[in-house]
Parts: sequence; structure tokens; C-alpha cells
Amino acid sequence: MMRRLGLVILFVLSFACAAEGQTCTLSVTSLSFGTYAGTLLNGTATGKVTCAGGWDIPLNAGTGAGATETVRKMTGPGGATLSYQVFQDAARTVNWGNTTTDEETGTGNTTVTFYGQIPAGQVVAPGTYTDTLSTATTSFQVTAIVTAACTITANPLAFGNYTGVVLNSTTTVSVTCSKSTTYNVGLNAGTSTGATVTNRSMTGPASTLLKYKLFSNAGLTANWGNTVGTDTVAGTGSGVAQSLTVYGQVPAGQLVRPGSYTDTITATLTY
Repeated sequence: MMRRLGLVILFVLSFACAAEGQTCTLSVTSLSFGTYAGTLLNGTATGKVTCAGGWDIPLNAGTGAGATETVRKMTGPGGATLSYQVFQDAARTVNWGNTTTDEETGTGNTTVTFYGQIPAGQVVAPGTYTDTLSTATTSFQVTAIVTAACTITANPLAFGNYTGVVLNSTTTVSVTCSKSTTYNVGLNAGTSTGATVTNRSMTGPASTLLKYKLFSNAGLTANWGNTVGTDTVAGTGSGVAQSLTVYGQVPAGQLVRPGSYTDTITATLTY
């Protein structure tokens, strides 16, 4: 099991003072969001102000490509960016920037809180994302970890009426994975007695079996099983749904009882 150890770093920096000749200091913990999985995520950093008089704290846009004072960017694997915001208030409605209208201001010794937020719905490559925010001449770090995430859905495979001749049909499995996430999709043997991943069966009246096969290619030569690296289907996530076609075939020459035949296949997503 991989474990990550977070390190909190304390930075001491100078910032603007209202009274000329006044010496003020600010110490700030790093802003660590933790793990982002696509839903809205909040984080905070705490600053300690030491100042005899009035002060104001500007906060720049950071170092991420395309960042602004209102939409900042952490940078991750391959230059991918993860957007976030920093606010002055716990309700996260007042932006913290570096112009006179959106700087944090106050008087005397106190503590201040940097309220961070990563908006939901961002699909980016897994990995560690970082940014550096500066106020005056010194900086503090912003971090988040994006984990790999995948989902899978499947549609029914309907063969229609079987009359003893070869019967083919298709359906789709849909996979959505975060960008750059590699995955494998396997199909199990189903629920019929004696079935294997190469010889599946549907069950009908009086437990009668109707054999069928599942393939991953239109030529019906690549069996689709559930052993990763052998007979599964591999892919790489793009952040949007990817459709995989399942090719089914009922071989000819099976003389079975009339009626409805069914089976249940479990699709397993490994990533």
C-alpha cells in the first residue's frame, strides 16, 4: 500500500504596513487540500500577523500557467493544471487578490485564514499538483493530490430469435477514467452451470443451456475474458466516456427447447 506523508512548512514573510517605518511579519502554513476526487474540495492555511499598527496583505496569482487573481492554477504531471481559488472569508465569497479592493487588511497582532477551494468537475491526470503563492517578497506552497478514478456502465446484449443458424449481435460497455489512467475491462464466465470465459451459456426452460461466445473484435477471433494482460480489453482514460463494443455470437446447430434464454455477465474494471 502506498502511503503519502504530508509535510507542513512554515514560511515567514514581510508585507505592507500602513505606517511608514513600521516592521511587520506574517507566518503562514502551507495550504494543503489533500486528495481531490472530482467533487468540491475546501482547504485552509493559517497566517499569524505580528504588527503594531495597520497592515494589508496582497496575494498574487501564483505560478500556474494562465492563472489570475480569481482563478489560480496548480501544476501537475505533464504540465496539467488544476484550478482553485483563495478567499478571505469562510463563506468563500470574497476573493483574496493583490489589488487595493481585494487585499486582506487589519490592525495589530492577529491571525488570518486563507480559505481555499477547488471547484468540482475537473478531470485531470492523477498525481501531485502544486503552486506557489506570494505576498510581498516571500511565498508559501499550495498542494493537492489527484487520485485515479474510473466508472463503468454496460448495456444489455440482445440476440433476438435463434433458429439454429449462426446469430450475431453487439452491445457496448462504457468506461470513463481520469486522463492518462490506464485500465483493463474483463468479462466473467456468467452464471450458467459449467460456463467458462470461452464457452458461455444462457439458461432457458428446464435449465436447458444455449451456448454463446463474447469477443472483443469484429472478426470474432479475440475472446473477451477476465484475465488482465491475456484476454481483457485495455485502454487509457481521456476524462470522457469511451465506448467499447462487445461482439456476441450464438453458434449454429443447437437444438434446444423453445423459450427465453438469459445469462448475466459481470464486467470488471481494473485500473
